[in-house]
Amino acid sequence: MQRLAMDLRMLSRELSLYLEHQVRVGFFGSGVGLSLILGFSVAYACYYLSSIAKKPQLVTGGESFSRFLQDHCPVVTETYYPTVWCWESRGQTLLRPFITSKPPVQYRNELIKTADGGQISLDWFDNDNSMRYMDASTRPTILLLPGLTGTSKESYILHMIHLSEELGYRCVVFNNRGVAGENLLTPRTYCCANTEDLETVIHHVHSLYPSAPFLAAGVSMGGMLLLNYLGKIGSKTPLMAAATFSVGWNTFACSESLEKPLNWLLFNYYLTTCLQSSVNKHRHMFVKQVDMDHVMKAKSIREFDKRFTSVMFGYRTIDDYYTDASPSRRLTSVGIPVLCLNSVDDVFSPSHAIPIETAKQNPNVALVLTSYGGHIGFLEGIWPRQSTYMDRVFKQFVQAMVEHGHELS
Repeated sequence: MQRLAMDLRMLSRELSLYLEHQVRVGFFGSGVGLSLILGFSVAYACYYLSSIAKKPQLVTGGESFSRFLQDHCPVVTETYYPTVWCWESRGQTLLRPFITSKPPVQYRNELIKTADGGQISLDWFDNDNSMRYMDASTRPTILLLPGLTGTSKESYILHMIHLSEELGYRCVVFNNRGVAGENLLTPRTYCCANTEDLETVIHHVHSLYPSAPFLAAGVSMGGMLLLNYLGKIGSKTPLMAAATFSVGWNTFACSESLEKPLNWLLFNYYLTTCLQSSVNKHRHMFVKQVDMDHVMKAKSIREFDKRFTSVMFGYRTIDDYYTDASPSRRLTSVGIPVLCLNSVDDVFSPSHAIPIETAKQNPNVALVLTSYGGHIGFLEGIWPRQSTYMDRVFKQFVQAMVEHGHELS
């Protein structure tokens, strides 16, 4: 955003003029303090523009996909200007839920049955007022997958729906079993390695609107689930394209990073308690399968997965589950265009685990890697309430695929 760079330079110039013409007395009766403030401000602006604001790294497995993105999704090649007062990874991650707005969305809920007798809660935003796609049968549909314990109420999901509404699209949010307030009918929850529920949802949505362009976007664990599905099914999917944001590429590396003392304190323990709370609501369903008292004593996501998730889905060990859950191992099998946005400072997904070389082997894959942004952060602007860099990537990519996706075939 060149405008932000110009704003910073203008701010420094205006501050200098203010000090020269308006301020007669500085800190504690002298001009020394204000001179220091001016010097620091100019130095910080120079540091920010030279070291913080950078263009993302675009890694693609094919020249045609790279040209397509540069022509129709230019945001992935433009300089990303993180919020000047909050560009550090943990700060971006922690502040986004509190800073960004939550656009009002009226959902239509649908409960669909699964083969094992369970049910899945879908929240629809039909966008029946769409002026661009008045025919509901051909209105583009975006399937949204929230993160680990997220639902359709998350701010990043609401922003995606708001942007889709502007484009005239319809959205449907896939809430994992047992997290959106619906009853759990069978002793089964969810994990990012098992794609059966996602396959059920995709088949159901496509059967309702077979003539509509169909895309998907997954955030964090939702993105891991989406990539694992695409890696398993290849090109035999009704989805025409997909996007993922802040995906954990290697589950072992994610766990190791989140178990570092500060990261455990800020993120790991809190997420563990959220997982425990979500399964404790349905405690009576699991007592024959797992030791729920032992599960409730877990102090980390890894311990929770070892005591609950891996047992629930029949893995022999936690290592077996984490190996199967890592989407990097299936990336070469993805058969449709996929854009994956990650920040290299994301403590949930450390940079050394991002599969850059693997992505280069698949012409359908594009990685967009920013230097800053944290985990589902990507804050930009002085007060990043209405939009983030992630939002702009989402909007431009889905629009590009709906309107120009035929150019890739």
